[in-house]
Amino acid sequence: MTKITNIAAAQSDFCQKLTYMEIIAYLAAALIGISLGLIGGGGSILTMPVLVYLFGVNPLLATSYSLFIVGTTSLAGTIGNFRRGLVNIKTALLFGSASISTVFLTRKFIIPNIPKTIFSIGGFELSENMLMMILFALLMVAAAIAMIKGARELPGSVVEKRKPHMGKLFCYGLAIGLTTGFLGAGGGFLLIPTLVVLVGLPMKEAVGTSLFIIALNSVIGFTGDLGHFSIDWVFLAKITAVAITGIMAGGVINRKIDGGKLKKGFGWFVLVMGCYIILKEIAFN
Repeated sequence: MTKITNIAAAQSDFCQKLTYMEIIAYLAAALIGISLGLIGGGGSILTMPVLVYLFGVNPLLATSYSLFIVGTTSLAGTIGNFRRGLVNIKTALLFGSASISTVFLTRKFIIPNIPKTIFSIGGFELSENMLMMILFALLMVAAAIAMIKGARELPGSVVEKRKPHMGKLFCYGLAIGLTTGFLGAGGGFLLIPTLVVLVGLPMKEAVGTSLFIIALNSVIGFTGDLGHFSIDWVFLAKITAVAITGIMAGGVINRKIDGGKLKKGFGWFVLVMGCYIILKEIAFN
């Protein structure tokens, strides 16, 4: 009788822990949207760790889910920015022409052909999943440094409009397309400085345009995965709905609080997370 009671108690504890973990996971999913709404980027940096470590999704599948979640959430955020005149459609399509095609081709033809085991030396084996998480952690570190340093605008938020350098825009588009295609990250931390420095967009317009480019990249990239992965649409819909709620909340907060002030603290958080993932994958795997 005691044994049965202990088993029942253990099962109850397990269910309680599972509930707590789910609550944490969904709160983290909301944070993805909030960060996108506040600072126009960074949300996708959280998506992979949330899916892999909190929801237990396979890393390669998580890159696909991340594209859908970030793309749909960014698209929802774009609607509000478009109404306020903060989306430069011409720049988005010009910049996106290189990145969108790169994302789609990467997801359609390169990702499905990555071997399960990259290489093995002695007792060490670099698997496909480990490589994805290490590369993603390095991206997190790079994003964190960019956020900590912050984007600087001219006094009075006046930015000199300039004619875009087509060659540079194309190269940046390819780089962001590859990043999004391989790791399921939107690349907002790369996009915003590019739009401010190379194109001369004001920060708020750069944030709105960045969200639109991220939406195009991610959603079209996700279509390249169809047929390669078995998609749990119910799970994906729930996470996306939570993230969209988050981006709406982030948009409201953005009107009252300067997102730039929060960017540095968020950057330190992402830096710690990136270093933790590298340590976990290399030392404890």
